Amino acid sequence: MTDTATEITILADSNIASLDEFFTATMLGQATEQTVNIIKVAGRDINAQLLAELQPTILLIRSVTSVNKALLADNESVEFVGSATIGTDHVDQDYLAARNITFANAAGCSKHSVAQYVLTAILTLRPQYWQPSTTLLMTSSMPPLTLGIIGLGNIGSTLAQYATALGWQVLGYDPLLHPSDINNASFEQVLSQSDVVSLHVPLTDKKSTDKKAADGQSVQSSNGSDYPTRHLINAEALAMMSPHTMLINSARGPVINVSDLEADIERNERQVVLDVFEHEPEISEGLLAKLAIATPHIAGYTVEGKLRGTQIIYDALCEKLAVVPVQSMQKLLPLNMFLWSELRAHPDRLIKFYDIMQDDASLRSQAVDGQVNGADFDQLRRDYHLRREWQF
Repeated sequence: MTDTATEITILADSNIASLDEFFTATMLGQATEQTVNIIKVAGRDINAQLLAELQPTILLIRSVTSVNKALLADNESVEFVGSATIGTDHVDQDYLAARNITFANAAGCSKHSVAQYVLTAILTLRPQYWQPSTTLLMTSSMPPLTLGIIGLGNIGSTLAQYATALGWQVLGYDPLLHPSDINNASFEQVLSQSDVVSLHVPLTDKKSTDKKAADGQSVQSSNGSDYPTRHLINAEALAMMSPHTMLINSARGPVINVSDLEADIERNERQVVLDVFEHEPEISEGLLAKLAIATPHIAGYTVEGKLRGTQIIYDALCEKLAVVPVQSMQKLLPLNMFLWSELRAHPDRLIKFYDIMQDDASLRSQAVDGQVNGADFDQLRRDYHLRREWQF
């Protein structure tokens, strides 16, 4: 950071947890003559004009803010961008690197929160898949659930651990990872052989050759992927799935082609759970009516998950400032009585641990004149009563 600055200005998404507890002069190791000024705004209101007017040193965001050349074209002050999210598809990291702007995201911050969301959705809709004791399993005629997981990064691999603990079979597919006990199937096998398919992939597009090298030759853009995920689940993919297979998306909305999905649900009456939507934050009431469970992009919204996200970008900023982090989320966490061992022993208490249908009802109640509008969707997220992660 600039040594001569007497004030560090931070522009931050107001939906980032505990900003005032982490980003103070004291917590950032600043000298007594220096101050830290935090300006909090809604994430969708962080735009190029605001960046040009405020000229902040630090930009702290969540997934609703796209960081790219358009946002920063008239800004010369930003030296650090922190995203309190696992995903990074909203950030042009190549552009930041070219500008020598440090970037950090909160990898893994909500992996347990999202995995627990997926488990809750499955067990709310299909409670028969709670696995009983070993003795009862031996006399039960019902085979264990086969859970298909597409994308085995932080969240997908964590979900696989929970599934294994419940005695479920896991079919996993991630073309970017080496084969393993959980990365054990093809895309087609996951879709065709699973009772439930859960998506945990970033949003990526096909590699393009739009960029030109210095010699004028076309080169591939590093923003693309050999395994693009936009519309990964389309009519062709849905046709591979049994009508009885449940589909869950808590990753990115455009991973599913929503038109193909609606046609599939009408045809097969498939159970579908969406926490993210292709045209988010606007959602049509017609789509909501077809879904088994719909929630407003809150799968990762727990006290622990959001604090962990803040902690990770705070630690990264401290590294940038060459100071030792002194704030810890453990100091801020209230007592947690939600124990995974208790839930496994008493499955009937699931609604006490997380009442997912309450979140579903809250979203549906916002539909007016055929759709949920963006402002109401964002308000649900801002006002969300954070859940607690189940502790081990």
